[in-house]
Amino acid sequence: MNTPSKPLAGVKVLELGTLIAGPFCTRILAEFGAEVIKVESPDGGDPLRQWRKLHEGTSLWWSVQARNKKSITANLKHPEGLAVVRRLAEAADIVVENFRPGVLDKLGLGWDALSAANPGLVMVRLSGFGQTGPYRERPGFGAIGESMGGLRYITGFPDRPPVRTGISIGDSIAALWAAIGALMALRHREVNGGVGQVVDVALYEAVFAMMESMVPEFDVAGFVRERTGNVMPGITPSNTHTTRDGRHIIIGGNGDAIFVRLMRAIGRHDLADDPQLASNAGRDARAAELYAAIDAWVAAHDSDAVLAAMEAAEVPASAIYSVADMFRDAQFAARGMFESATLPDGTPIHLPGIVPKLAETPGGTEWLGPKLGEHTSEILAGLGFSAEEIIALREKGAI
Repeated sequence: MNTPSKPLAGVKVLELGTLIAGPFCTRILAEFGAEVIKVESPDGGDPLRQWRKLHEGTSLWWSVQARNKKSITANLKHPEGLAVVRRLAEAADIVVENFRPGVLDKLGLGWDALSAANPGLVMVRLSGFGQTGPYRERPGFGAIGESMGGLRYITGFPDRPPVRTGISIGDSIAALWAAIGALMALRHREVNGGVGQVVDVALYEAVFAMMESMVPEFDVAGFVRERTGNVMPGITPSNTHTTRDGRHIIIGGNGDAIFVRLMRAIGRHDLADDPQLASNAGRDARAAELYAAIDAWVAAHDSDAVLAAMEAAEVPASAIYSVADMFRDAQFAARGMFESATLPDGTPIHLPGIVPKLAETPGGTEWLGPKLGEHTSEILAGLGFSAEEIIALREKGAI
């Protein structure tokens, strides 16, 4: 059988980014076939290589974040290193960067310079506050975007300070918007006959865009959404409950018909048949009563029994999974959400599977995150540099 081409095969991407937001954007593009050339400093490369849990001196996260990418080292403080990057940009369809606004312009790698040499270029620019506005030059990480974008304010319990999610969600959300923007700009160029353009993604705006009904509710009704813990405000019942064996279970019984099935499943036919509870407004007014009833029933049963009862009643429910739970779960396995690979020293490793799943041209892992500068000679040779010129660039400290 012929192996199908990935949907982004033939798209050339130059990554000028570190850590999370920019590299996660290019990771998505690389997983679906784009040729991603990651430019790194010869002095250690992307700091993410050393983040969190290490194996043989390299981050295990790196194997995922940089999979399918090619690594080239270039010294952006050296004129010949900059010249190499400019040549790469001239041949690229997309450049992704997450420097603070103004930095690349000072290096001669800003939009005006790169687009003049490559009019079809799509340049994706990720930053804390965007390329314009009074905050544009401020440093901004994902945590700042989550705070200013509204997510932190509504996360947690009302009697405690705001909390973070367990991952750098602001960076990841920005990366997804960046990938979407890049592909929209690419389509405009290729289908509508348009030229290249800048895709400007601010971390705080990426988070802000996810905030559901927050803006119109405040503007029209003066309502400020606050922290509500595990419940969904105004949508009842939907909450976290603790089983007899100490597991935490999410149960969503907030649909009218689903609510009736849930109440019957827990033996509360009186609540199932109560006309005041037939709609969400009535249920929300009696939320404390309903949650007390569900809590009491769940606390009297082990998690397997709770989940079996909810499945039989066709009520949405799930245990809150740890990563160990995921590895044991049949659905994760059936959907191919763990890919097997091998680290350079022969150690087997599982990676998260590719999302989304395309039926005809699926993404995949071709290789793990590369060694620092692993593809430098290959890439420079492709640009026309001779072996002697490459050696000379190394000796000068340009690459």
